[in-house]
Amino acid sequence: MDPSIVGLIAFAAVIVLLALRAPIAFTLAAVATVGAFVLFAFRTGTFMPERAIRATTSMVYSNSFDLIHSYDLSMIPLFIALGHIAYKAGITTRIYYAARVWLSRLPGGVAMASVMGCGGFSAITGSSFACASTMGRICTPEMLRMGYDPRLATASVAAGGTLGSLIPPSVLFIIYGIFTETSVSRLFMAGVLPGLLSLAGFLLVIFIWVKRDPAAAPMMTETVSLSDRFKALANSWPAILLFGIIIGGIYGGIFTATEAAAVCLSSAVLIGFAQRTLNLRDILDALKETAVQTSAIFFIAAGAKIFVAFVALTRVAPMVTELVTDAHLSVVMLMAVIALVYLVLGMFLDPIGIMVLTLPLMIPRVESYNLDLIWFGVVIVKLLEIGLITPPVGLNVFVIANVVGKDAPIGTIFAGIMRFLSVDFIVLLLIMIFPVISLLLPNAM
Repeated sequence: MDPSIVGLIAFAAVIVLLALRAPIAFTLAAVATVGAFVLFAFRTGTFMPERAIRATTSMVYSNSFDLIHSYDLSMIPLFIALGHIAYKAGITTRIYYAARVWLSRLPGGVAMASVMGCGGFSAITGSSFACASTMGRICTPEMLRMGYDPRLATASVAAGGTLGSLIPPSVLFIIYGIFTETSVSRLFMAGVLPGLLSLAGFLLVIFIWVKRDPAAAPMMTETVSLSDRFKALANSWPAILLFGIIIGGIYGGIFTATEAAAVCLSSAVLIGFAQRTLNLRDILDALKETAVQTSAIFFIAAGAKIFVAFVALTRVAPMVTELVTDAHLSVVMLMAVIALVYLVLGMFLDPIGIMVLTLPLMIPRVESYNLDLIWFGVVIVKLLEIGLITPPVGLNVFVIANVVGKDAPIGTIFAGIMRFLSVDFIVLLLIMIFPVISLLLPNAM
């Protein structure tokens, strides 16, 4: 049996199963296992299942074992635990409150503070879903209570929540680095400037929105003294310290990304105990939540690793590469096609699923064009970030909708999201046209 035919059938089966909402981890692992068994059984031209059992189980075991024992993968539970500990200790929410008192007199100040809070939360947790869920509970009800336009109140947090994909630490960067064998530390540094550029763009959207429609964001009536502002800023020092450890430590070559995660987690626990905002019960709850999220990510990563090994057996990736080569696509056309694929998939699938499903096909083609894999990783993560708020299945939008309930239907949130999407596309184009935006910090390490 032709391996490439088996590979194409396997890809079709994965897409169908995912469309039916089958768990992605089990979908990838099951399809890859069955596909590999078929290939090994027909290796001699006739169907001999007894020869396929050992080869198939060896492929499944070795690939999943090697992945789970990967040193780089150990930073995922560390960063997830850091996010939960920082939230339990009140470290992440203080950034929002500091931004709120400093931006209170600006048009749409609370919405701007929400985006700033999302940026600060992302700089510690690395999870877009956690950011949208947590900040949505804190910021969105308050803006609605103040009379903010529901479109602005919900869309600003949904868009701000996507910053967790770019601003380090990022779970997507970790997975991309593992599957493409690129430096996670360099990927983290590459995401800093694009992430800050996205944050600045969101703030600009809010400013222009409220300037054109002042009724969308009523001004705060309460006055905040200068001493209260500096007090709120001083109270946010733990978050600034943790972000400084991650960025400064990695950039200065003091820590690897994994070591930075461990140091930050230990620091967050010590700060929480020292300030008496953290207790043993909080730590146990944080560890339970960390175990659940980490297990889900590890299952997906293991299934993806098995699927990647199966794809290598089918020779589908070289076939796709040859098709693109025969089409004589320019770099611009290649990137346009890749962007279109990711934007379409982002409307229906979760970011991790998209990444592990497409990277086996994309990376060989990108390497044949001699494109920088660090820069390409930033482009991919930005595309996945856009997918989080793209209709009809913007996952961050549904997270916010679950938080606010009937106060803001999904249609209302999507109506506000479109303005933030325009900025996302502008930032995406800038990243693609000017790779220096992504490569400036990594190249200076």
